[in-house]
Amino acid sequence: MKPKFLIIFLLLLVAGRPLFAQQGFPFADEVRKFKTADSLNFPKPGSNLFIGSSSIRMWTDLEQRFPDKRIVRRGVGGSTLEQWVKYYTSYILFPYQPERIFVYAGENDINAGRTPQQVYQDFVTLYNMIQQKLPGSKTYWLSVKKSPSRATHYAAVDSTNTLIKDFISHHNACKYIDVNTVLYDQKTSLPDSSLFKPDYLHLKKEGYDRWQKVLKKYIE
Repeated sequence: MKPKFLIIFLLLLVAGRPLFAQQGFPFADEVRKFKTADSLNFPKPGSNLFIGSSSIRMWTDLEQRFPDKRIVRRGVGGSTLEQWVKYYTSYILFPYQPERIFVYAGENDINAGRTPQQVYQDFVTLYNMIQQKLPGSKTYWLSVKKSPSRATHYAAVDSTNTLIKDFISHHNACKYIDVNTVLYDQKTSLPDSSLFKPDYLHLKKEGYDRWQKVLKKYIE
C-alpha cells in the first residue's frame, strides 16, 4: 500500500472508532432528538431534571403541571437504570447542571431479570457519579412502582425499594420519594388498576395526578 493511501486509511480508521463505539447504543434516536432540541434551546442551569424510563417520557404534561418551575424532562423509552449509568449521563444529565435530579428507573431492569441488589448497586453508582460531577445538586429517587401487568415482580420491587431507601437514609444529598404506595387501592393495598392505561404498565392522567401531589413539595 502506498504511503499516501496508508495515511488516508489510518485516518478513516481512527475517525470511525467513535461510530463503531456507538453501535448498540440503546435508544440512540431518542437521545439524538434530545440533543437536537438542546442545540436549539439549551436548558438553563439550576433546573428540576426528570430522567428515567417511559414513565417519565410519557408524562407529557409534566412541565404544564409546574408552569412556574424550570422542568427538564428526559425520559428514554424502555430504558433501564443500568443503561443510564453506562450510556446517558454525559449526554442528557451532566450538561444541564440541574439543581435537582428526579430519577425514575429500575422497573425495566427488574422485568429484564436483574436482581434488587444489582438495581441497588446501579443506583449507588449513579448517585456517586452525580456527586462527583454535580456536587451541589440533590438526587431524588422515585420509588419503583408496582404495575399490575408485572405482578410477578412485586417482591423484587419491594426489595429494591427497601435497599435504596436504606442507602438514602444515610446520605444527605439524596431523598427517597414514595410514588408507589400512592397508587394503591386503599381497600386492597394493591395497585389501583384504574390509574393505569390498558397495558396496566403506564399511568393515566389520574395516576400522574397522584404523583404530582407527592412531588409538589420537593419541586417547590
